[in-house]
Amino acid sequence: MGLEMASTSLTLSVSPLQGLGLTLILLGILTLIIAFAILLISSIKGGRVRGGGAVIIGPIPIVFGTDKESMRAVLWLSIILTLIVFTLFLALQILGR
Repeated sequence: MGLEMASTSLTLSVSPLQGLGLTLILLGILTLIIAFAILLISSIKGGRVRGGGAVIIGPIPIVFGTDKESMRAVLWLSIILTLIVFTLFLALQILGR
């Protein structure tokens, strides 16, 4: 009794939007690596490090930072990002996708 293995070929089809999504994820990871390197270099030089971030849950941004200026900048960026996403969502709903 012989053991036979079936040979199957696996084909992947990627839509342009999936490729764009993967590209954006990779650009985000690259941006994080570059930001970490800049932070490391500035801390070695003894400079003052400022920063902030945002977590967007649904339409509500939760903002944190080391000082008021960086928090204000991150808040405005997160509001703009939320408005862009909401506008794209409405446009796709109107187009019927």
